[in-house]
Amino acid sequence: MSLSVEQRVEQLGIQLPSASGPAAKYANTVIVNGLLFVSGKGPSGNPKGKLGSSFSTEEGYAFARETGIEILAVLKETLGSLDRVKRVVKAQGFVNAESSFEEHHKVLNGFSDLMIDVFGEKGLHARSVFGAVSVRDNLPLIIDSIFEVSE
Repeated sequence: MSLSVEQRVEQLGIQLPSASGPAAKYANTVIVNGLLFVSGKGPSGNPKGKLGSSFSTEEGYAFARETGIEILAVLKETLGSLDRVKRVVKAQGFVNAESSFEEHHKVLNGFSDLMIDVFGEKGLHARSVFGAVSVRDNLPLIIDSIFEVSE
């Protein structure tokens, strides 16, 4: 018998925080035609700084994983249950990085690995990652994401 997504999260020892709200005047999530769009989220604890100077690639990976947990909390708040997620569709990461930093893809693996751990093969998604000269509140990264959900 396979585990539900909710059971899998528990088995992985993941404690979902309270979902954060938007940082300005926009929706936290929007659902259109079975797709749930999650506005950009950053890691918990409000860390400040750039990859390549303030933080290492490994620290960035951990921040991306933390951001994924925040996104899971937003999904649960919006949907009532993570079992309503049919597929992780797309992730887009913006890494606050020094111009010489070249491991953006390794940083975003923290998010991608978490989604696959939680959702199994349904967690494998399309993805883009960009280096940014700055992001909101000087966070080390921001991730926005799209999920297919059941009605």
